[in-house]
Amino acid sequence: MTTEQAAPAEEEVVTVEVAAPGAAVEGAAVAVDEEPEARRPAEVGRRSWWGAAFAAPHSIGLALFTVVPIVASLVVSFMNWPMIGGHTWTGLENYRRLFDDPVFWVVVRNTAEYVILYVPLNLVVSLGLAAWLTPRIRHRHIFRVLFFIPTITPLVANVVVWRMLYQPDGLIDATLQSTLGEHAPNFLADDTWAMFAVVAMSVWAGFGYNMLIFSAALDAVPDSQIEAAQLDGASAWRTFWHVKFPAISPSIFFATMMTLITSFQVFTQPFLLTKGGPGTETETLVQYIYNTGFQNQQLGLASAGAWVLFVIILGITAVQFLGQKRWVHYE
Repeated sequence: MTTEQAAPAEEEVVTVEVAAPGAAVEGAAVAVDEEPEARRPAEVGRRSWWGAAFAAPHSIGLALFTVVPIVASLVVSFMNWPMIGGHTWTGLENYRRLFDDPVFWVVVRNTAEYVILYVPLNLVVSLGLAAWLTPRIRHRHIFRVLFFIPTITPLVANVVVWRMLYQPDGLIDATLQSTLGEHAPNFLADDTWAMFAVVAMSVWAGFGYNMLIFSAALDAVPDSQIEAAQLDGASAWRTFWHVKFPAISPSIFFATMMTLITSFQVFTQPFLLTKGGPGTETETLVQYIYNTGFQNQQLGLASAGAWVLFVIILGITAVQFLGQKRWVHYE
């Protein structure tokens, strides 16, 4: 009897000892959970205010110098707004004048010609050099720096150097005279060669940025995929097109999009090299907008031209995004 009475007592003690800590833990958990919930609205509010305070300088600058001018240019494009004098609302008159101007269509053709020549050349040169700068190349980091220098060099300095190369009795002309006994064409004054001269200078000054993007993308291709292709007997060319190219296709898409957008906005190279000449052979759409707004002082017509350029870039960008599904491979 004594043993039977002691066992239940012992079980009761054990039960009480196990239950009591559990109840205490649950109570503590509730207390801990309730305390942050009580503080959460005020704490989140303070963090939001601090975040807004830190973002305010950039947000104000973006609004004043980007958003407001964009909206203002759209309004001005519907008005006759000379640089000096009053302005009146004209509706779509600026766009009608723009599309009736034969010079406008000439500069659109010149811009399209520049884009068609520049973008593929830039991408091919950049991708070729990136593929060449493999880890097997000794001191490849030095070559990367050398190839990137033209990109970070001020564009005006690049233009000055290339003008001296292109001009009669310049380096190109002197080299041809000494080797072949023939004069080089007057590249910047010849209708046939002027646009090619602008494109060549632009490719030299701009391929370094895309080269670094492609080089980094190629370095990120897994070695296991390349080794598997080589074990299957694939040549270097087939390995590049069937293994490396699909792997770096997102980087190629990004570089293509950025190069397209910037090439449609080209201004400095033709403006400083040829002033848009000879005649209007190298005048681009941005230079046309500049001449219309600041030389002819027709800000409304210039704003209309800027919005036409914006629509062109937006349309081509949209087409590129729709077509990327066919050739861009995301892992």
